[in-house]
Amino acid sequence: QVLLVESGGGKVQPGGSLRLSCVASGSIFRIEAMGWYRQGPGKQRELVAGITREGRTTSADSVKGRFTVSRDNAKNTVFLQMNKLEPEDTAVYYCKVEGFDTDLRPFGSWGQGTQVTVSS
Repeated sequence: QVLLVESGGGKVQPGGSLRLSCVASGSIFRIEAMGWYRQGPGKQRELVAGITREGRTTSADSVKGRFTVSRDNAKNTVFLQMNKLEPEDTAVYYCKVEGFDTDLRPFGSWGQGTQVTVSS
């Protein structure tokens, strides 16, 4: 079983910054892809940004130039640095991790979600 614990959400004014963290623990052999998704009020869950084990990244057009995804492989942790936040970024942010467990079976796990609210 793989457990993800997220932190770093909160309320911030437009133009502000937040940094989200997600730590994976449990029966992990190797983590491949890590990423962040979000679900705003009345909206479907969408990919925000993702990063491979080798450090290749992808991000939604709406966050390019404002959000940066990074990871620390030694600590099984993925980060999302969010700058120049806008009210439209208000959502519950979820991390997702994919890899192989100690039985060499593939897994995909979601975090519990952390609320980000951008409002004056």
